[in-house]
Amino acid sequence: MNAAPGDPVGLLGGSFDPIHVGHLRLATDALQQLALAQVRFVPAGLAWQKGALADAGHRMRMVQRAIAREPRFVLDARELQRAGPSYTVDTLRELRAELGPAAPLVLLVGADQFERLDTWHRWDELIGLAHLAVARRQEHASNLAPQLLAFRAAHLAPADEVARRPAGALIDLSMAPIDCSSTQIRALLREAGAQADARLQDLLAPGVLDYIRQHRLYV
Repeated sequence: MNAAPGDPVGLLGGSFDPIHVGHLRLATDALQQLALAQVRFVPAGLAWQKGALADAGHRMRMVQRAIAREPRFVLDARELQRAGPSYTVDTLRELRAELGPAAPLVLLVGADQFERLDTWHRWDELIGLAHLAVARRQEHASNLAPQLLAFRAAHLAPADEVARRPAGALIDLSMAPIDCSSTQIRALLREAGAQADARLQDLLAPGVLDYIRQHRLYV
């Protein structure tokens, strides 16, 4: 599905190692609350803040399977095709050049990611290229470093601001808490038994678990 010029476009990056229901919930909530035309899932090529990842082709195909049922979810493989570390600021610059200066662009981040935003490469340039939509978890507000608290206060805006300008607003995104992480899933995949299998069915989109087992990933 292609977004029309001027329609808000969401961007959800990550290692997706593997992609799970938490990622999909964040994207779905953003679609609904921010009236996005689409959400682009961007698997990281070389995730410079993480260790070794599963093969890029496997991670890409798992994303394809996970998002297949929602036409407004789109795979964007640019970081897998780019040499060197995958920096979000570079991806946003590329998208801004492609979509034009007036198109609203929204970077979706989880609460845990936002708490570490000041460790990202050229993090203070992100807000000039896109809005930031942050999954709201009030219990973690006190964990923010002073510079992130100041950053949040300076840019916080209501959700309807997304459609009014191309970038520059920080939006609180309401998201039901989901006890799920890729680390947890990889640990469950190394376990055996009906309990682990049932939990994996709850945490992974249809087709992803079958793909993981077919290719013997994370064992």
